[in-house]
Amino acid sequence: MKLNIGNKISTALLTVAVVMLTSFAANAQKYCMIDSKYILEKITDYKDAQAKLDAISKTWQSEIDGKMAEVDKMYKSYQAERAMLSDDMRKKREDDIVQKEKTAKDLQKQRFGYEGDLFKKRQELVKPIQDRVYNAVQKLAANKGYDFVLDKAGGVTLFYANPVLDKSDDVLKILGINK
Repeated sequence: MKLNIGNKISTALLTVAVVMLTSFAANAQKYCMIDSKYILEKITDYKDAQAKLDAISKTWQSEIDGKMAEVDKMYKSYQAERAMLSDDMRKKREDDIVQKEKTAKDLQKQRFGYEGDLFKKRQELVKPIQDRVYNAVQKLAANKGYDFVLDKAGGVTLFYANPVLDKSDDVLKILGINK
């Protein structure tokens, strides 16, 4: 089922790309293609930022793995001693294990979750480099008269479009919607 959905998505993306390219050619607009992954891999600052992120990620993952190993050790110890514990002691040990596991999972979410520490660190280290690339592409488009710049890294993506060509407001007008 996943392969079928993936194939449908790939086919749909290819169709959209062909339609876009055809419409671009029909309107005689100039466009070019870049490979942002290739560009970024040639930038030393980007490689350094990625290495820093990898090191930070590895350190944080080790910290989380250590906490989860403690939880596992506590659970195994509890399992071995469970039969000899009173109901109150069992409940207390179970609560301790659950709390320790919750702490580890909360740390994992804090470090790796959506907008977590790794995301923020990536924004701090990588975003300025990506912005430099975007600005360079904008400059190239302006100097060479390109209306569109497509990015072939990870599939064809519209990387830059001349804002003059954006007809969103015209569509809103046709729909009778004021901006």
